[in-house]
Amino acid sequence: MQLVIVSGRSGSGKTTALHVLEDMGYYCVDNLPLTLLPELADTLKNRSGGAVTHLAIGVDARNVPGDLESFRNVLDEMTLRDVTSGSTVTIYLDARDDVLLARFSATRRRHPLSSKSCSLQEAIELEKNLLDPVSAAATLRIDTSSLNVHELREQLRHRLEGHADTGLTVLFESFAFKQGVPLDADLVFDVRCLPNPHWHASLRAKTGRDNEVHEFLNGDALVESLYMDIAGFLLKWLPEFRENDRSYVTVAIGCTGGQHRSVYMVERLSARFREEFPHVQVRHRDLPAQDDRAHTTNRTQEQ
Repeated sequence: MQLVIVSGRSGSGKTTALHVLEDMGYYCVDNLPLTLLPELADTLKNRSGGAVTHLAIGVDARNVPGDLESFRNVLDEMTLRDVTSGSTVTIYLDARDDVLLARFSATRRRHPLSSKSCSLQEAIELEKNLLDPVSAAATLRIDTSSLNVHELREQLRHRLEGHADTGLTVLFESFAFKQGVPLDADLVFDVRCLPNPHWHASLRAKTGRDNEVHEFLNGDALVESLYMDIAGFLLKWLPEFRENDRSYVTVAIGCTGGQHRSVYMVERLSARFREEFPHVQVRHRDLPAQDDRAHTTNRTQEQ
């Protein structure tokens, strides 16, 4: 049985994620007490007659007090019972505090931990602390701060597509430092020291995916040196992530505006690492949505 655990702070998109998994054929249960998970998985595996092969569980801060702290123990028990085939995927969704505050204000929903004595801001911080054990054990983290519902659905399908113990999936993500570092980044590299095409009028409206920007950056000694350093680091350490049974690693590359240098470096690195890893994905967080969607579609067709 394939098992996916979905967690994250309220307002980050857990319900959407479960709906996506349900559409993908998963048997979904939301807000299950953690201590009941091994028993549920065991029951579904042995008594469903093979009808349930994919299980998704929603876990949030409303769990029984103290259960969240034993999250790793529950995962260990699942392994001992041998109720899952392959590794369990734990998805942790999160967003910046200001984004979560805005989402609750827009929907006028009540935060599950807020009360007369606990403000919304305090509830958001309390929830983060309660979910720390789950966050620390997550195999896939997704920052939903800049995603709408449709983009989150697309990204979840893209990240989980074909997951069946298929080895390490590497996501190369470009971003703008002025918009904040992605919360889901495992490794972050800063390329703001490179020559900036933005200051050239003929390149300003282009992106790091355009040939003109590639021609501007290709061959520059500083660009080549930083590219070789990042590629060398990843070539050395990504295999270690794989050997430690990591399923997903997000490599974030940032520049000032997220349009030129970081996009260029992500494109170049992803092309290089497709030779080393069978599952390489690309996301340009701060490119115009239409431009990035077209790029994602093209890459999917290429693969």
